[in-house]
Amino acid sequence: MSELTTSQHQRQNILNNRYALQAAEQHLGLGGVVFNAETLFTKQQVTALFGISDATVERYISSHGEELKANGYRILKGKTLREFKVLVDVSLTDEGNKAPVLGVFSFRAVLNLAMLLTESDRAKAIRNRLLDIVMDVLVERTGGHTKFINQRDDQYLTAAFQEQSYRKQFTDALDLHVVENKWKYARFSNLIYQSIFKENATEYRKVLNLAEKESIRETMYAEVLNLIASYENGFAHELAEAAKGKGGKLTLQEAEALFIRFQGHPLFQPLIHDARAKMASRDLGFRDALHQKLEAYIQSIPEADFDRFLGDTSKSLEERLSDPATLAVFKRLKDR
Repeated sequence: MSELTTSQHQRQNILNNRYALQAAEQHLGLGGVVFNAETLFTKQQVTALFGISDATVERYISSHGEELKANGYRILKGKTLREFKVLVDVSLTDEGNKAPVLGVFSFRAVLNLAMLLTESDRAKAIRNRLLDIVMDVLVERTGGHTKFINQRDDQYLTAAFQEQSYRKQFTDALDLHVVENKWKYARFSNLIYQSIFKENATEYRKVLNLAEKESIRETMYAEVLNLIASYENGFAHELAEAAKGKGGKLTLQEAEALFIRFQGHPLFQPLIHDARAKMASRDLGFRDALHQKLEAYIQSIPEADFDRFLGDTSKSLEERLSDPATLAVFKRLKDR
């Protein structure tokens, strides 16, 4: 609970989840006034709701103004204010009926304030209920399988299918161009993982609490799989060129030195940063899994990602595999 009052990322992850907000507005019953198809709250209504003073509200507006404004706190004036006054008797508020401006909170901004307030028992109760609603929505929309929420993305299957193809090129290149060593496939796979997201397979499996027989790649997001495929395809090419230049197979040490040079290419840097940010942020927000080595990359999950993984276009892997359109895409990829 303390994380919500201290972590803007955690607060924004809830506020960007429109499915959770819709359920919260339906079940919390916080009141407010419907104005232009949106529920708004005056400062007086907010102070009554949370049992706090006007000065406390003003203090939070001052200290967290940008965050609250981004989530719907705004100033009404002019014609909009006059229309709002028809619905609400603002003479009861400190601004007075003749005030030229009036600050109002959207439902989203009220929840934002509830997640900030540390001196209100009512705000704490709303936070508790809100967290329950968020979990209920997540379970309902994923069927309870957040471990494989990555597979609900409509880009996942294509990325996974293509990565398998590049994986074969990668392992074939290790066979053809690196001296025999029973650990070389795991070794170079881990070098790729560590280059992209700073964890080897064992560390990644522990973060996501995967069973021994569960495939780690089946839990990876499309962007991560695409980057792994790029590494595999590119390094397979580098191995072939290096072996050709040497006139024979590379030793394990030579191949590792080649990989170190390969991964340092500047073209990878923006892609690595993007993959790390998406993995760290999504896994924390959707799976409650913290990649400690990627903690600096954690961001709020954007609204588009909630649509992507929880929205109407998201589907389970089983649903996608039975979709004729998906099968047609696979056939085109296979025929290439």
